[in-house]
Amino acid sequence: MNSKPLPTRIDSTVAAVIVAAGRGERAGQADGPKQYRKIGGKAVIWHTLKAFLEHPRVGPVAVAIHADDGDLFTAAAGEFASRVTTVVGGATRQDSTRFALLALQEAKPAAVLIHDGVRPFIGPEVIDRTISGIDEKHGSLPSLPVSDTLKKEAFDRTVAETVPRGGLHSAQTPQGFPFEQIFSAHQRAFDAGRTDFTDDSAIAEWAGIPVRLVLGSPDNVKLTWARDITMADQRLSGQMPHFPDVRTGNGYDVHSFEAGDHVTLCGVNIPHTKKLNGHSDADVCLHALTDALLATCGAGDIGTHFPPSDPQWKGAASRIFVEHAAAIVRSRGGRIANADITLICEAPRVGPHRAAMTAELADMLRIAPERISIKATTNEKLGFVGREEGIAAIATASVVYPGELPE
Repeated sequence: MNSKPLPTRIDSTVAAVIVAAGRGERAGQADGPKQYRKIGGKAVIWHTLKAFLEHPRVGPVAVAIHADDGDLFTAAAGEFASRVTTVVGGATRQDSTRFALLALQEAKPAAVLIHDGVRPFIGPEVIDRTISGIDEKHGSLPSLPVSDTLKKEAFDRTVAETVPRGGLHSAQTPQGFPFEQIFSAHQRAFDAGRTDFTDDSAIAEWAGIPVRLVLGSPDNVKLTWARDITMADQRLSGQMPHFPDVRTGNGYDVHSFEAGDHVTLCGVNIPHTKKLNGHSDADVCLHALTDALLATCGAGDIGTHFPPSDPQWKGAASRIFVEHAAAIVRSRGGRIANADITLICEAPRVGPHRAAMTAELADMLRIAPERISIKATTNEKLGFVGREEGIAAIATASVVYPGELPE
């Protein structure tokens, strides 16, 4: 077993604990503990270690393993075995985590990530988000909004009630914390004889450490059953078809002209001989985009959320509508992949303002500018647009949601 001192990384103050001391009975014991089963030709624990040891913001790593698994771990971890410190775990996950935190004390990290060894598909973006959510007073917990309908069981195994899922999240790991605070919390729980906590954020709650929710990933699954391991192997071996839940929404809007000196398009004020008529700022682009985003998750349309009869939206900046729709998408686990807007107008010219419009949209949607397309075309002098009586816009949004496309 590796007992060398933990390395000190001056370029990073974030340590990691990998909890891998369990026996994994639910996955069956015929082929050994599940963290040492092979998926894609490598042990599960190898994939987990790789994710943390190759992440530029993660420093020292301590791994809690079973007392009988020293040689098994060394063989499974391969080239990563010499880059971590191993500790013998305890009777519970809680004990194992506390022992690993104790081993990290000498490194004096400012923060620590605590991760299940059997979550091998943890991506760098979730690690980044978790680290970014930690400060001196707050922990950070990656999670996903609960999408399934929840039922509470009665004593006779009938349904007692349906549990509202609004505001409910499924917790993932790594869970991140200021190091000294979570170490102290674990020590206090041990001294109090508390062994009933199901994860580290529960200990943090008990100890009064606020924990922020950050977006997890549907790929960050915990391998619990034998079937999970089989599917993970198929995934890494390229044997399992994957149908990601990609959705596309469309939006269309039109506003007529009235007397004025500018139009607002994609949040940018553009000098013009007229302005667009509307209850808000009449940004035809953002109204169409709001509808497109809401369409990807069946959340109604702009009028559902911002009725024009409501005086509070008179003259309002339309970015409020887009940011609200984007927040609804994110609350359901969606990631905005692309936004495409086509303006239909004879004037004004859009080209000189495209960069500014793109920057505004990137800020509203929190996506990279290269994921945004803004185009303009005329109506060849036909119809109300051709007569310069107004402007129309068509928007398309592509969003990837958690899980796979249902059969």
